[in-house]
Amino acid sequence: MDGVRVQVRSQPILAGIIAALVGFSSSFTIVLAGLHAAGATDAQAGSGLLMLSVGMGLVAIFLSLRTKMPISVAWSTPGAALMVSAGVVEGGYSAAIGAFILAGLLAVLAGIWRPLARWIGAIPGPLASALLAGVLLPVCLSPAKAVVQEPRLTIPIVVVWLLLVTFAKRWAVPGALVAAVVSVATGPHKAFGSLSRIWPHITVDAPTFDARTLIGLGVPLFIVTMASQNVAGIAVLRSFGYRPELRPLFVSTGAATAVGAPFGVHGINLAALTAAMVAGPDADPLPDKRWIASASSGVAYVVLGLFAALATAAVAVTPPIVVSAVAGLALLGALGGALAASMADHATREAALVTLVVGASGITAFGISSPFWGLSAGLIVHGLARFKAPLEPAN
Repeated sequence: MDGVRVQVRSQPILAGIIAALVGFSSSFTIVLAGLHAAGATDAQAGSGLLMLSVGMGLVAIFLSLRTKMPISVAWSTPGAALMVSAGVVEGGYSAAIGAFILAGLLAVLAGIWRPLARWIGAIPGPLASALLAGVLLPVCLSPAKAVVQEPRLTIPIVVVWLLLVTFAKRWAVPGALVAAVVSVATGPHKAFGSLSRIWPHITVDAPTFDARTLIGLGVPLFIVTMASQNVAGIAVLRSFGYRPELRPLFVSTGAATAVGAPFGVHGINLAALTAAMVAGPDADPLPDKRWIASASSGVAYVVLGLFAALATAAVAVTPPIVVSAVAGLALLGALGGALAASMADHATREAALVTLVVGASGITAFGISSPFWGLSAGLIVHGLARFKAPLEPAN
């Protein structure tokens, strides 16, 4: 009996560690690419990755212990992809930090003031999915571009990813990441410089609050994170029978984002992609013990944060297009799901298509980037369609 008891308790711990390893390795390149696109230096991006890992780990531990439910926490991968699409914003990195703070405070407000959460929930699902697809599409085009621009480095990465996605799908992205490290280490781009660059280093930057950046980056960052991470994460929990109170989830993740923003934290939220790994029966046969998996994943994220500077140094010596290619491969599954969900309903297909096209266009108007205009355009088309429907005669 004792042996069985130890085995049962070790199962969720191992599940949590694996979930953290998969979550970190499959998307840290996207986070670094997003922070760099927003104007962060290597040191600032490394600080952001470190504080994101520590912050989301601590929040996961806190929420798991508080609720005794498998509350899995992650960084905002769609938010990082949004920053890649938006590029350097008006006011530079300090203005981007101001947008991070706004996104975090809006998440807190969504937890405290229920109407805001309802308004976000009222955005038609296909349009929210189309917004996510528009954000992801430019990033997912990178592997094709990289094969042409850096064939020696990129082709082995794509081949490894293709083989693993066919025969061992869970390990496709980590395998592609290992292939990228090998390709870069055996090529001309392998000088890491001073060893001091691989030790954890925290930078603190004062935010500035530029109205155009707040609207063009902060608001879309909040909407994308809520729609594609928080809502999806809650759906995963409910699919396994868990019904947590939403207020502490939104308040704690939003507060962690706002407090961590000066350190480079762009978004801490509920996990969507790895949530099932800690909330399902594979984590533990006993539902009331699966919180151990999410808590152990939080501990693992804190430990992985110590390697953030090393990860940043490796990315810094890699051609940017190759980094983007790995990020694009990691997001292909999310893009496919978003495209399928956005086009599934014939009644909202045109509005979703407008949202996707404008959101992916990369335009900037009045200092506000394309995701905001994409969602705005899609909502206008959707509203006009709903206004027109009662005026049409019934067949």
